[in-house]
Amino acid sequence: MWRTALLPRLCTLLALSALFGSPGLPTAAAAGDASYGFAPGARTVEGGHGTADAGRLEPGGVYRSSLPGAGSLSYRIRLAAEDTAYVPVTAVPPADAAVSSTDGISVTVQDAAGMRCSFASARFGAALSPHPVTAVGERETGRSLCQGGGTYYVIVQRLGTGGSGTTTGTTPGTTPTAGSERPWDLEIAPATEPRTARAGATTAPRTWDSATPEPLGGTPRERSGGTGFASARALGQGVWRTELVPGETRFYKVPLDWGRQLHASAELGAAAGQGYVGGALDLSLHNPVRGTVEDTALGYTGIARPAVLAPVPPVEYANRYAVPAAVTSVRFAGDYYLVLHLSERLTGTFGRGPFAVTLRVQVSGQAHAGPQYAGRPVPADVFTATGQDPAAALTGGTGATGGAGGGGSDPVLKLVAAGGIGTGTLLLAVLGGWTLAARRSQTRASAQKPTA
Repeated sequence: MWRTALLPRLCTLLALSALFGSPGLPTAAAAGDASYGFAPGARTVEGGHGTADAGRLEPGGVYRSSLPGAGSLSYRIRLAAEDTAYVPVTAVPPADAAVSSTDGISVTVQDAAGMRCSFASARFGAALSPHPVTAVGERETGRSLCQGGGTYYVIVQRLGTGGSGTTTGTTPGTTPTAGSERPWDLEIAPATEPRTARAGATTAPRTWDSATPEPLGGTPRERSGGTGFASARALGQGVWRTELVPGETRFYKVPLDWGRQLHASAELGAAAGQGYVGGALDLSLHNPVRGTVEDTALGYTGIARPAVLAPVPPVEYANRYAVPAAVTSVRFAGDYYLVLHLSERLTGTFGRGPFAVTLRVQVSGQAHAGPQYAGRPVPADVFTATGQDPAAALTGGTGATGGAGGGGSDPVLKLVAAGGIGTGTLLLAVLGGWTLAARRSQTRASAQKPTA
């Protein structure tokens, strides 16, 4: 009986292990791997040279592709008339690529007649350091252009030539400069948002608290980040600490419900050395469809200083009717991503580190019900805020966010959360217990059988 009762809990642990990773096993982040962590199971798709051979995308899928040094790639996606579509494209250049501040990617969405629906770009900026950059193409319903169901095209292209685009001054027959002609990996994750069941406000909220709160105090808790959007580590309100080496990028996610407002900063700790590095630490905030909300870069002289994100409004559906990107992008509930990048250029002045980074995350505002959609988003959970940290999820609490939670009465789950036991370790222990119990049961049964 106890084995039957425990089985659902083990299934829960397996699901949580897939979502958060097992604390008992090494991860790419813990090992200091600077590479991007693509979504597990991402499908490979080849972009076409035009619309005739465009690679096929489907909402809800996650895809891997490769962007050449010159030219553009085309993809096609079929959309329903009533759905707003978001196509985030993350470009990952080689770690040794030479890049300029204006290098990056652009993403254009157009309809079958060639009419442009949207244009977005993302650049490396002041860091002058190769790292993942994300631009999001959109097809929004209720606008004057690009309406109706059918096939739409997504065109991805490189921007700039600062060592990462076409090669200049290279002797024929020699190897180009690192990263100059080499392709960049791409991760593409299309999503769709249905229309609302009934009409609501069509103007953005006029007032919201734009004051920057006093930074949180207290002892930081260790929390290493993920290596990509798919492996982003969950954070709640609190002070968190990690270590980065130059060139590394780490991903975190903060669940935000309707009406909730996020404030965040990242402080780069002091280091020995003299000099100045512009864009030493980059902190960016992305919404649930990976669109950039806000971004800030920190100039560094070796003295501990924070990079503070400009205030963004509470999450509201009507924010989409605003003009500023930092407002219109905070348009749905879900997981908001904090992305940290430490510039490779720190190495020449301050060494390889690792460098301490302290994240301060504050969540305010009163949560409330959101709009009622007429259909289902794709993927279904894209606009749903996940649980906070693994321990809180296991016990039914809310972790560092301070909300009311369950009592955590399950002794097995309490053991995992409080003891920090890896999920894999727990499963091995439980399976071993099952085996031992089965053997004892068989032994007792044999002893109780009457002899001939």
